[in-house]
Amino acid sequence: MSLSLVILAAGLGSRMNSERPKVLHPLGGAPLLAHAMRAGAALGPGRVVVVTGHGAEAVAAAARAQDPEVVVVHQAEQLGTAHAVAQSREALAWAGGDVLVLYGDTPFVRPETLEAMREARARHAVVVLGFEAADPGRYGRLVMIGDMLERIVEFKDASPAEQAIRLCNSGVICADAAMLFDLVAAVGNRNASGEYYLTDIVEIARARGLSVGMVRCDESETLGINTRAELAAAEAAFQARARAEALDNGVTLIAPETIHFALDTVIGRDAVVGPNVVFGPGVTIESEAEIRAFCHLEGCHVSRGAVVGPFARLRPGAELAEDVHVGNFVEIKNAILDEGAKVNHLSYIGDADVGERSNIGAGTITCNYDGVFKHRTVIGKRVFIGSDTMLVAPVRVGDDAMTGSASVITVDVPAGALAISRPEQVIKQGLALRLMARLRALKAAKQGN
Repeated sequence: MSLSLVILAAGLGSRMNSERPKVLHPLGGAPLLAHAMRAGAALGPGRVVVVTGHGAEAVAAAARAQDPEVVVVHQAEQLGTAHAVAQSREALAWAGGDVLVLYGDTPFVRPETLEAMREARARHAVVVLGFEAADPGRYGRLVMIGDMLERIVEFKDASPAEQAIRLCNSGVICADAAMLFDLVAAVGNRNASGEYYLTDIVEIARARGLSVGMVRCDESETLGINTRAELAAAEAAFQARARAEALDNGVTLIAPETIHFALDTVIGRDAVVGPNVVFGPGVTIESEAEIRAFCHLEGCHVSRGAVVGPFARLRPGAELAEDVHVGNFVEIKNAILDEGAKVNHLSYIGDADVGERSNIGAGTITCNYDGVFKHRTVIGKRVFIGSDTMLVAPVRVGDDAMTGSASVITVDVPAGALAISRPEQVIKQGLALRLMARLRALKAAKQGN
């Protein structure tokens, strides 16, 4: 049976005290919206619709960054969740099968839970995701009769007896597409908020004699983000989950509580990650690589057996082949380091290709930017770059070549050649002693005045 996703992402999020739309606040290095889209994508939907409102253009751009095929619709007025879902009707007019309604500010619902809802849909016309709340607070309550969901009551409209119910509504709903929009069209707004609640479709469905089921999940999956404090708590929860998954997958984390992951971090089995490592978006670490303490990685790929750090930075476009060594206080950006290459100390390698088994000496810099354009440095195989070499791009150094320490290389170096570019050393006997004596005398005269 086909599946469509509708992800509600129209809210202002006023309690975040931010100009940024709530669903674009970052969690694990990705917008909250990306988490919901990723969970739903695991079910292989035929179409994904994101409903925007506040900050529509920015939200649409973020949605398309996650899925270029996403359909974006706009809710001009925020009149409630049922009204928001109704905006997707035209986009799904052709769609059969089920529609799963998710929320852009609820990042932790697991794909396995969503799959359980789809399975339950085979037995019920509508399926709602519920959870047992430790503190029900202002959640909507699920009123059950036996194993059937009778209705959902919003906290503002609940009686004292209904407020005592601990089984709460997550807001996630799965239903047949045609039936969902038919039910949504019947929703009114005679309630304390004057809004069109999606939850009202349960009571409407029951009044029509339709079966409404409920799937339970852990409360942690339903955590919604409404404030900065909740965002911070969500980040802590995300990191705890990511660390646990990495350990379960055979990754060694030396000090797990100090390591920070992004939503899309991929680390292979038997890799080792040292303390205080930060993974930004777009990082893949292959098996048996080692990332040492205090490294920051983003948009990079590290192959099997490579060693990075400590105190190294890999920026977007950094590609490290097998057995590459990148050492302390080295920065790599938009550069490819072939097998066995070494950049061990205090260097910047940007917009460059470094051939296999080449050794880059301490203090080397690829001077890649002329103030307007970026230029590339190409270093061949088995090259030895002397310490403190400035490679002024565009420039090429051929296989098996060398550069002398403290050289400024502005012309291509042929294969097998040695390039030295520095002023001849001049020695003036006794000048240091005479110069220091003069300076000390000037200082003493100044202090005497």
